[in-house]
Amino acid sequence: MILLKPLLYFSLFKYPLTEEEIYSFSEFNNASEVKSILDSLVKSSVIFKIGEFYLCEDNPELVKRRIAGNDGAKLIFKKAQRVSKLISKFPFVEGVGISGSLSKGYFDENGDIDFFIITAPKRLWLARTLLILYKKIFLFNSKKYFCVNYFISTNSLELGEKNRFTATELVTMIPMYGDGSFKEFYERNAWAYSMMPNKQLENARGHLKPLKKSFLVSTFQAIIDNKLGDFVEGWLLKLTYKKWRGKFTNMDKSNFHVAMKSTKNVSKHHPQNFQKQVIDRLNEKYDEYRQKHNIIIPKEHA
Repeated sequence: MILLKPLLYFSLFKYPLTEEEIYSFSEFNNASEVKSILDSLVKSSVIFKIGEFYLCEDNPELVKRRIAGNDGAKLIFKKAQRVSKLISKFPFVEGVGISGSLSKGYFDENGDIDFFIITAPKRLWLARTLLILYKKIFLFNSKKYFCVNYFISTNSLELGEKNRFTATELVTMIPMYGDGSFKEFYERNAWAYSMMPNKQLENARGHLKPLKKSFLVSTFQAIIDNKLGDFVEGWLLKLTYKKWRGKFTNMDKSNFHVAMKSTKNVSKHHPQNFQKQVIDRLNEKYDEYRQKHNIIIPKEHA
């Protein structure tokens, strides 16, 4: 019963979905068929419907929570736009996108604004270090409105992990700056739209603007485009990797290289390995529905 996949996925975040949203995250090409299946599932109490929202549990508080979070996202989005613009002006930043819960239209008092950042080749760690220093010095290390935890360079734009978690993050991302880099990014990751064919890529590009660097930043980039820059880049990568490996000793090697990926072209800082947690919990949900409702749903991989 693959139609349950979107609903079960978002239930992990206590986020009810509308019929249109379930269809958009599904592999079905017939919206009326989706409605018919949902009606049948509601009738048999496999899922529930409150107002326009479908849920995995009969809990009106989840609907109230979603509506409040949607309102919060509308209020905070202008700030996210301003921060996106600021990040886009930093040296070696080639693209900025909004990800996480805000990209799905949800924000509450416990949330933060997540940014996905594309950098120039061979300058990812310089770009990351400058942004982290800005956060530490000027924002007192607060990540609430400045969570920069995923960087990827333009010479390695295809995501390594291809699963429901990364596909959902990709198709819901709101690209803000870097029209050229994001064009190639989406071309390299077309697999996500084959997994969720009803999501419209053109809608994601509605906020996308070209980069505009200041004279000072452009000059700095030109000055360090040499062997010295290459040396600093390599040193920052080794320094960060050594620091993280020493700090997160609880992670085995395989989990570390996914959650805290530190290569020349990718930097991820996800100490909780949220991706694996979500996929594992989702597969547990599938097992619950198999045991409770005798519904078999194909498992996900991390």
